[in-house]
Amino acid sequence: MKNRIFVGTQLFIPLFLIFICRGNISIAQSSVSDTANVTVSVVSDTSDITFGLFEDETPLEITLKFDITTYLRKKPKDEYLKGKITLNPGSADSLTRDIRIRTRGVFRNTECYYAPLELNFRGAHFGYTDLDSIRKIKMVSQCNSGRESEKYIMTEYLIYKMFSALTDTSFMVRLMKVNYVDSENRQKPFTQYGFFIEPVQLLADRTNSVEIKSRALTQKSVNPHMIDRIAIFNYMIGNFDWAVPNQHNIKTFKPRVFENDYLVSAVPYDFDFTGLVDASYAIPDDKITGTTSIRERIFLGVCRSREEYQLALEEFLVKKDEFYGLINDFPYLDEKQKKKMIYYLETFYDMCTGKQKILNVFLNSCKNF
Repeated sequence: MKNRIFVGTQLFIPLFLIFICRGNISIAQSSVSDTANVTVSVVSDTSDITFGLFEDETPLEITLKFDITTYLRKKPKDEYLKGKITLNPGSADSLTRDIRIRTRGVFRNTECYYAPLELNFRGAHFGYTDLDSIRKIKMVSQCNSGRESEKYIMTEYLIYKMFSALTDTSFMVRLMKVNYVDSENRQKPFTQYGFFIEPVQLLADRTNSVEIKSRALTQKSVNPHMIDRIAIFNYMIGNFDWAVPNQHNIKTFKPRVFENDYLVSAVPYDFDFTGLVDASYAIPDDKITGTTSIRERIFLGVCRSREEYQLALEEFLVKKDEFYGLINDFPYLDEKQKKKMIYYLETFYDMCTGKQKILNVFLNSCKNF
């Protein structure tokens, strides 16, 4: 009997130990697995967290702290000023990082009291994938202080949104409330509106393309549907300050994978010198344009047949209500400015109805590049 018990105990103990060991192994594996899953999940979530810089429609509040006196007096374009940017100041998710700042642009750099800015985010490490992918970003600032310059900023911002309503191959923008703080304490803090423009590289990645620069490019080098859209859009908003050669206020891209003909895409930008904005400083050179009125429209598109122009106009007729909705629903412009914008656009749409006089304008003014 004792032998049976002894033998049974001998068998039981190893089996019990094996069970315990297996259980521990199982528990250990489960713990490692859970830990691994948590770790991977955390890493994955961290790497995928985006700030939503260009996805969020609400105005972003930022604070820029840098040497404003030097910025105003010297407008440095070649050398950066040290600065700090704070996103969402005063909120629980406020974020401050060291950046570098310099001025940019040509006309607005010399004619405006507040020159447009370029912010260098390199090394800032925001902890958001979209922000950390940005090395440099353009910021459009008010030309001068006061309500009039604020209207210019808001109107130009809406023009970007209008073009984006036509196509995704466009620069996204983010409206901002910008607090300026002088790091040297020589200027009083002030607040103005401005907006960020999507960096070229982000647009290229989003459209699976690569930016190209060439003096040899003409409108005939660009996808016909795209360049016709740009030409008509610029005519609608009263913009004749653009050209494909030398890429003047136009960015050109080639697709990473070519399907048929070697045709590039094009994206317009810089819309302050337009009839729709009607900035006081926007005075055309009549020796070049033949007019001194920025409100006068000039068609600069490549020549097409009447039928091709008529087809290109269709999307503008379809998008009319959406354009007007963008303006009327925008809470940061007064009713007077909204009516002024709608009136100017109405003069374009009036030409598109009935006998479509606009087609004769295109046919008589087009360019044979």
